[in-house]
Amino acid sequence: MKFQIEWHYKIKSRELTFLSEYTNAEEALLIVEDLEKTGRTKEIFLLDEQQNIWTIKEAKKLVKQVETEPDDITVYFDGGFDLDLNKAGLGAAIYYMQNRQKFRIRENTRVEQLNSNNEAEYAAFYFALQQLEAMGVSKASVVFRGDSQVVLKQLSGEWPCFEEEFNRWLDRIEEKMKELKIHPVYESISRKQNQEADQLATQALQGTDISSHKQIED
Repeated sequence: MKFQIEWHYKIKSRELTFLSEYTNAEEALLIVEDLEKTGRTKEIFLLDEQQNIWTIKEAKKLVKQVETEPDDITVYFDGGFDLDLNKAGLGAAIYYMQNRQKFRIRENTRVEQLNSNNEAEYAAFYFALQQLEAMGVSKASVVFRGDSQVVLKQLSGEWPCFEEEFNRWLDRIEEKMKELKIHPVYESISRKQNQEADQLATQALQGTDISSHKQIED
């Protein structure tokens, strides 16, 4: 979870308002405590990534509640298509925090009845959403990273989609995100940066099933 700090500062007869960049919840609360020590703070509010406004007391209660839930989630997804086999491989790597510990999930699957590499990318995104659902993710901000600009740009609304089969995938994806109340952040990355998800998709096509869930040590 991340917050922006909205700080109303009073000096003599003037009052100014400052708005910080987003920072993780624990750091934001420490900064707020430090700001309060100045004695010139009229009001401080915290804004989450959905732009909901929280008082300090409310924010502290919220942070305590979400400690036991998956948070600070980043998803890497990729899909590959083998024309000869007429099958697709889907891969997803998910990094998150829970109970102040870091975890990683790696999953892949092989599917039929897809028609192209582009369609496999949409299917991979949806597959990643299914993993988030299985984790119990709800009402969370999630960063989605992939090397398919088409999928990410269309989901963000920057690019139009004219293909009927892709629009069906977009509708499916958006409906699932709405159901899970996910606030998505889309980040396009290079194929090299997406190597882990790419490898998972390739392994699926080769018949190697991957399903792992592990804690990551600092």
